[in-house]
Amino acid sequence: MFDLNFEYCQQRCDMIGVSMSKTVDSSRNSGTPISDGGGTTGFAAGDFYTPPPDDFARRESARPVQAADLGSFAAEVDVIVVGGGGSGFATALFSAWRGNEVLLLEKAADVGGTTRKSAFGFWVANNKALQRAGLEDRRDECLQFMAKMSRPQRFDPNSPTYGLSEWDFDLIQAIYDSGAEAVELLHEKGALRHRPAEGMVEYFTEVPENKLPAGRVLFPDVDDFAQGGEAGFSMLVPAADEAGVQIVRGCRVQRLVLDGEEVVGVQGTGSDGSAPTYFARRGVVFASGGFVHDDELRENSLHVPAFAGCGVHSNEGDLVRIAGALGVPMRNMSNAWMAPIPFEPVAKRDPRVMAMAGIQGDSMVLVNREGQRVVNEKLPYNELSRAFFYRDPITAEYPNLVMFQIWDSRAQEHSAGNYLTTIVSNDDGVIRGQTLEELGGAIDARLAQYESVTGCLRLADGFTAGLRETIERFNRGASEGVDPDFHRGETPIQLVFNGNVKDEGERRNPTVWPISETGPYYAVMICACAMDTKGGPKVNADSQMVDDLDQPIPGLYGVGNCVASVSGNTYWGPGATIGPMMAFAYRAAAAIDREPRRSGARAAVAT
Repeated sequence: MFDLNFEYCQQRCDMIGVSMSKTVDSSRNSGTPISDGGGTTGFAAGDFYTPPPDDFARRESARPVQAADLGSFAAEVDVIVVGGGGSGFATALFSAWRGNEVLLLEKAADVGGTTRKSAFGFWVANNKALQRAGLEDRRDECLQFMAKMSRPQRFDPNSPTYGLSEWDFDLIQAIYDSGAEAVELLHEKGALRHRPAEGMVEYFTEVPENKLPAGRVLFPDVDDFAQGGEAGFSMLVPAADEAGVQIVRGCRVQRLVLDGEEVVGVQGTGSDGSAPTYFARRGVVFASGGFVHDDELRENSLHVPAFAGCGVHSNEGDLVRIAGALGVPMRNMSNAWMAPIPFEPVAKRDPRVMAMAGIQGDSMVLVNREGQRVVNEKLPYNELSRAFFYRDPITAEYPNLVMFQIWDSRAQEHSAGNYLTTIVSNDDGVIRGQTLEELGGAIDARLAQYESVTGCLRLADGFTAGLRETIERFNRGASEGVDPDFHRGETPIQLVFNGNVKDEGERRNPTVWPISETGPYYAVMICACAMDTKGGPKVNADSQMVDDLDQPIPGLYGVGNCVASVSGNTYWGPGATIGPMMAFAYRAAAAIDREPRRSGARAAVAT
C-alpha cells in the first residue's frame, strides 16, 4: 500500500503551480441529494444543453453511387463536413480559413453533438500555455507515456516506436505535433478561446512515463467550466458563420458519391423527406460521432456490456456502414470512452442524462448486489467503469452491472452539488430508507422495475448483511483516514474527483469519513456506459481513410469518434477525447488543401 496523502499529492503538482483544494463545504446546498437522478448534481436541467428530439431521417442503404449515374447536385463546394459537433466545426473552420468553400451537414435539428453537452475540456500535449509558463512537455517523454497507456502489452522503451505498430506510432506523433497548433489557431481567431484548467491534474500521475502531473488540459474561457460545451459553441457557431461555412441541419448522410474510386460527394435525406446530393471538389470529411446508440453495433462490437450513455442519440455509427460499404477496414471497434452514469435515465433513454465525472462524498460507498465494495470509488471514470463489467466465471453473470451508491445524512447535507451531472427527470432517482434494511428493500423494489434491461439482476438475499459488514469495515479504516481495501484518496486525481465534502479540519484523507450508524440513508443506482465509442474506419495521420492496403482513398477523411482511435482502451487524461480530435481536424484541413479541385461543372448550385 502506498503511503500517499494530501501533502504528497500537492507536492506532485507544486512543480507546475497547481493548487489543490482539500475540501469545499457545500452546506449551502443542504437538502439537495448527492445524486439527484443518479449522479452528483448542482444545476437544474435548463442550465445544460438539451439535445433536440430524435426526429432525424431513418437509415437507408449505404451502398455508394457513381456520379455519372446521377442528375444535378443540390450544391457544389470545396469541402463537405458531415457532423456538427466539436470535431466537425473545427474541421470546417480550419478548411474555411484556408480559402475553401465549406458545407457542414448535421443530422440532428441542431448543431453541437455530444461536445456541446460536455465540459469541452481538451488534452493538448506541449500546449502554448505550458510553453509560456516555461514548462517542458518533451516530445519523447509524452510519446512514451501515450504508447505505454495505449498498448501496455507492447510497450518497449528501447524501440524506436516504443513497441507500437507503425500506424499507432504515426497517429500519436500527429497528436503531439499538431494539437497545440490547432487549438492555438482556434484561440487566436476567437473561435474557441481557452485557458488552462486550474487545479486539474493528469489521471495517471503515478505512471513513471508520465513526467508532467498537470498542465495539458485546457477549457473554454468561461467562469464555470461545467458550461464549457455551451460556451464553446457560443464561439464556434459565430466563427463558422463569419468564415462563410454553410450549415444544413436535419440532413442525414446516407451514402457516398464516387467518380470511379474517388469520393466526390454525398447523398442525404432531410428530416422533411428531401433527398439532396452534394458535390465536393476537394474532399468529404466525416465527423459524425460513434455508434453508441446503435444497439446492434454496440452489443456486437464492444468487449463489455456497456449501456448506451450520454452521447447524443444521433450517434448511430452511420460511418461504419457507409465506409464499410466501400471496403474500408475497421479498427478499435471493441473499445469505448467509459464512465459511470445514473442508471434509471439511461434505461429510459433520456437524452439529457450526463455521465458522472466523479462519485462524490466522503461518508459514502459504492456496493454491488451482494452489498460489497469492489472498487475505489474515486478512480478516474474510465478506470472505475471497468469494475462494472466483471463476469462471474461460475454463474456467467455480471453481478456488478448495476451498483449502488450509499450515503448518510451528513453526506446528504454537505456533499450536494457537482459540476457535470444534471437532474434528468421529475423522479430524482434517489432511494431512501430510515434503516439499512428499509433501504435494501427499497433498492430491490426499484431494481425489479428494470429486469428486462439488466438480465433480471436483483439484490442478493444477504445484501443488507453484506452492506452492514461493508460499512463497518469501511468505517474502521475511515476513522484512521485510510482505505486499506481500495486505497481511496491516494493519488492527486482522486482528490479532484472527491467533490464537495464537509470540512473536518486537518484530517489526513478528505475522501473518507465514517458512515453514520443511524439513518436516514440514501442510495442511487449507477451503471457504466459508453459515453461514445472509439472504433471505426482506419485513418492515417492526415485523417485520410485508407483501403485494405493502407492506401488513402482519394477525397475521404474522418475525424473524431466516428473513426478508429489510437488510444486503445485507455483515457490519457482529462479531455483526451476532444484534444486529439482538434489535432486531426487541423491535419485533415491541411491534407484536403493539397487535393486538386475536381470539376463540378455538372452541379446545379442551390441558391
